[in-house]
Amino acid sequence: MANSSMSDLWKRIRFVILAIVIYRIGTHIPIPGIDPQRLEDLFTQNQGTILEMFNLFSGGALERMSVFALNVIPYISSAIIMQLFSNSIPYLQELKKDGQAGRNAITQFTRYGTVLLALIQASALAFTLNASGLKYLDIPFISFYISTVASVVAGTIFLMWLGEQVSERGIGNGISIIIAISILSGMPGAIGQALEQSRQGDLNILLLIGIGVLAMAVIAAVVFIERGQRRITVNYAQRQQGRKMMQAQASHLPFKVNMAGVIPAIFASTFLLFPQSLTQWFGQGDPSGFLQSLTLALNPGQPLYVLVFSALIISFCFIWLALTFNTREVADNLKRSGAYIPGIRPGEQTSNYIDSVLARLTVFGSIYLTLICLMPLALINFAGVSFYLGGTSILIIVVVLMDFMSQVQSHMMSSQYASVMKKANLKNYRR
Repeated sequence: MANSSMSDLWKRIRFVILAIVIYRIGTHIPIPGIDPQRLEDLFTQNQGTILEMFNLFSGGALERMSVFALNVIPYISSAIIMQLFSNSIPYLQELKKDGQAGRNAITQFTRYGTVLLALIQASALAFTLNASGLKYLDIPFISFYISTVASVVAGTIFLMWLGEQVSERGIGNGISIIIAISILSGMPGAIGQALEQSRQGDLNILLLIGIGVLAMAVIAAVVFIERGQRRITVNYAQRQQGRKMMQAQASHLPFKVNMAGVIPAIFASTFLLFPQSLTQWFGQGDPSGFLQSLTLALNPGQPLYVLVFSALIISFCFIWLALTFNTREVADNLKRSGAYIPGIRPGEQTSNYIDSVLARLTVFGSIYLTLICLMPLALINFAGVSFYLGGTSILIIVVVLMDFMSQVQSHMMSSQYASVMKKANLKNYRR
């Protein structure tokens, strides 16, 4: 039985590796009709802008303008929207209470939303590519538009399916693994570029070593804080269950320091991309206009960018917590199960107490998340290094790897437990 469990674990790991290989091959399949030389010139001109950061999350697919250019961003956006709606729309709230059938229905709505968002974003991408002169001149726009939208939407849908297959037949969350691999795929190139700059004398070797030490310190801090919990003691009163009298017990409610995860950073980055999209669509003919000035002011490293990005992250931390966590429902569940927080009356006072605890946690968590996400800007401004060495990318990679390792350990423990149970049953049979 233990060998069977371990073989199942290796089978799942092999499936994850196969999915990663397929994904990386897909990032090199270009959209038909794109002029590669003009595309390379565009990204050369936009180095250090927010476009470079979104190319990071696509694993270089945006820079190559491949069929995976949108990556899983439409799926993530659709999932976030469904998460918000499922806590505010009564119909979706009822679906959440229907168990697995309700969750399947919400998942199906998320897929429909992914297709709709992919169509919108692929259409915007086609218009932007045409306005930027990145397509071959002899291709009619209508043909280019149809082929671009069809290719990009199909690529997004395939990635959504691939991520779901990894979640079902592999280990870990498939969508998160795809994003983490997208970021990791660019790290060798970024490290090689930094080493080349050091060899040529553009980057001090001691500064490079200091950046490596800083990156390790940030990883340790992220692991420490992401594992951190605020545990609220909960006591269960003595109660009778059937003919047995259950003794009073003590437990706890665990709350993470960073309850919102990386969602606020994703939301804030999406909002900051919007002015650049408007400039691409409407500001090409007016280089000195308002949209151009706003876009320049919102480039990474600019004071307005730092201020707006920080405000958006902190705001979204509190908004996400308010929309996804119902303290009143938690208090009612505790009251129905005969549980109470020592020194706090059940019901409304318990709800208010949990609210105050979560508010203090979110203040600390939002500041931590903001500092982590702004760290790349300091590296860019003072050391001239890339986005890859910090910020949101490190946060995503560390969280995904922690989840992956915990699930691997869970499979290994289950195989060991199965081996122990088999030996125990064999001893009982011999007796």
